[in-house]
Amino acid sequence: MTTDTSGTMYMETPEQTMLREAVRDLARKYGHRYYLEVSRSGRKATELWNELGSVGYLGVNIPVEYGGGGGGVTELAIVSEELAAAGTPSFLLIVSSSICAELLLHHGSEEQRTTWLPRMASGEAKMAFSVTESEAGTNTHKLATTATREGDTYRIRGAKVWASAIDEADRFVLVARTGMDEATGRGQLSLLLVDPNVEGLTKQMIPVEITSPEKQFSLFFDDVVVPASSLIGVEGQGLRQLFSGLNPERIMAASLENGIGLYALDKAASYAKERVVWGGPIGAHQGVSHPLAKAKIEVELARLMTQKAAWLHDNGLDAGEASNMAKYAAAEACLAALDQSIQTHGGNGLSTEYGLATLWGAARLQRTAPVSREMIFNYVAQHSLGLPRSY
Repeated sequence: MTTDTSGTMYMETPEQTMLREAVRDLARKYGHRYYLEVSRSGRKATELWNELGSVGYLGVNIPVEYGGGGGGVTELAIVSEELAAAGTPSFLLIVSSSICAELLLHHGSEEQRTTWLPRMASGEAKMAFSVTESEAGTNTHKLATTATREGDTYRIRGAKVWASAIDEADRFVLVARTGMDEATGRGQLSLLLVDPNVEGLTKQMIPVEITSPEKQFSLFFDDVVVPASSLIGVEGQGLRQLFSGLNPERIMAASLENGIGLYALDKAASYAKERVVWGGPIGAHQGVSHPLAKAKIEVELARLMTQKAAWLHDNGLDAGEASNMAKYAAAEACLAALDQSIQTHGGNGLSTEYGLATLWGAARLQRTAPVSREMIFNYVAQHSLGLPRSY
């Protein structure tokens, strides 16, 4: 995505358009039927992931010197959107290529970057991310999982929930408390790179009503010991470092939602042109066409804010406001588009054959994660409108 110097106009470069078209062609070879098959059989989307890696799409945001394409989150968001628009949304792409790669790129040691980024760009290695705890919720300052420095190691104790794709990750980034700020009572957080098969770590799958190849897990750390070299960045600065990955996470979540919205609208428009009732196609009736037009407008507005957020991030500017707004707008627009597409299909909208209701869980999740819309409202009220802090 390029812009003029005032940052008021967004337009894809020819290279980005070519990337979009290439990802679209690749993703459509797999499509929603493939997505359903791997999700419901318990398999992973390995074939799709490997092909994406082999042609460089998993690392478009990683610098060339680390085996990537030299682009930014803008390019990675294009990959995410087109995968979802083909009915194959990837949460793993958000976690591995966005959050973890960005954290390593901005805060990892040279050894961590040279060891992992090339393998992540090629698809050979995957990474997951774990921050959420049952008792802390969105209050990251209250994380109870601890990592205590003992010479050349850290000893980890505690528990996490909603850790995605831990079962297919080679490493995961853990957010743990390594100290306390006595003045504020807040935890001093650090980021650690952890082997999911390390001794003392128990993984327990969380049953969810979401059709997706990526599974959710609770994690239990019983005196897990990792090398001190596992530390990413500076001890105690983890919360500040996290924002290198959290803004891209919001942008990528928005791109996934935008893609599902486009997928749903494409399905609805095709059906409304072909479905004939009372002597004509149902799309000729304003009761059908107007809600779909409204949904289309809202999805395109969300895409525009997502593009703005990605451009700000890639140009080293403050992307917090735009990333949060994009995440909110995309989740709302996606759900509205998916719901209206289901309504357009009538009873068929709930049929597995038509591939709409099967995406409802994945779409609805984004209203809550990776950040809830209520926390986005808090952010906008405080930082954009200057209102008193409410929490």
